[in-house]
Amino acid sequence: MEKVSPPSRIVLIDALRGFALAGVALVHVTEQYLAGPPPPGFMEGLNGLPDQLLMGFISFFIQGKFFALFSILFGLSFSIQMDGADRKGEDFSWRFLWRAILLFIIGYVHHLFYRGDILTIYAILAPFLIPFHRLSKAWVLGAMAICFLSLPRFITFFLVGNEAFFGLPSDFQNPLETAYYETIKEGSLLQVFAANADYGMKTKMSFQLMPIGRIYYTFGYFLVGLWLGRIGLFQDAANKLKTVKRAMLWCLGLFVVAAALTGLTFSQAPQPIDFSHILHVAGINFFDWTNIALTGIILGGFILLYHKDWWLPKLAFFAPYGRMALTNYVFQSIIGTFLFFGWGLGWIGELRSIYLAFIAIVLITVQVHFSKYWLQYYKYGPLEWLWRSATYWKWQQFRKE
Repeated sequence: MEKVSPPSRIVLIDALRGFALAGVALVHVTEQYLAGPPPPGFMEGLNGLPDQLLMGFISFFIQGKFFALFSILFGLSFSIQMDGADRKGEDFSWRFLWRAILLFIIGYVHHLFYRGDILTIYAILAPFLIPFHRLSKAWVLGAMAICFLSLPRFITFFLVGNEAFFGLPSDFQNPLETAYYETIKEGSLLQVFAANADYGMKTKMSFQLMPIGRIYYTFGYFLVGLWLGRIGLFQDAANKLKTVKRAMLWCLGLFVVAAALTGLTFSQAPQPIDFSHILHVAGINFFDWTNIALTGIILGGFILLYHKDWWLPKLAFFAPYGRMALTNYVFQSIIGTFLFFGWGLGWIGELRSIYLAFIAIVLITVQVHFSKYWLQYYKYGPLEWLWRSATYWKWQQFRKE
């Protein structure tokens, strides 16, 4: 069989970004865009054993891991943009800061539909990446260690305990959350917007900042992407496959140790697990290490398989999806909230998880093929084009010649 030459590294990055976005979509659709705790009795009697097994698989292999991949690629994109500007003798820092402000605006509009939006969090954290571009790899690794050892998380716990921020109740099952669920289930689009603009934003930011939150880990993943850009992994992936395999073995070892520490810590912690005790915080931190390890294994596995002739076209299938990641991420939430919220079809809590997964796969497939078709005629996705044009204060060429 004639050997297939791997596409350029940027296609690998796009394919990985599309693959990560597909995982994010699967999680969001099967969670029905709740972005919070389900109410008591939610989906009671709907799910059978196949649904439970499916949700267990998604929880173990996908939830938290594909979001991490998406975050790593954000840091990698920052590294590529800054390095590209350096080669031209330009400083991209101020433009990147402006780009982050624009991302916050896009993210806020998205947040009005779906309070689980991550773009606003990315935009808030993005400016803190700028100083690391000039620092050595050792400083980057040191900052990663601080994030993943969760020093900010433990400091927050010692300062405020498990208390929520912005005056919100610490108990996730509370009248405010019940009223929010009723709004998304029965309310109009404007009522959902109003709820997300106020209560939804407060709950999202409170969750991010509380000891159980992941804002520190998100920035840590940004730094992983920056570091991968520094070592040139994607620039020369074909010649670094042995390094990737060794890294995957280290990640496997980390997973085993972290899983054992998670189980041991929670078994010794006071019950119930309400994150009011230091052991609860330590346990969730060890659990987050299992996510780091599995993310590393998935990332390495994708790179290895991408360089196999049989797998290459199957994984490159996600590349158009990844090139239009911003557009696809926002529009999949608009479609998803239309399917589940009261302003649309109102299916929330009415479908088995196996049907929800099927809907997610259909949505991903349609978006992948639409992206492929769109990019035959246009250089960017619609939101990518707007974001790029506003970044440079100049309308960018949209249609291909």
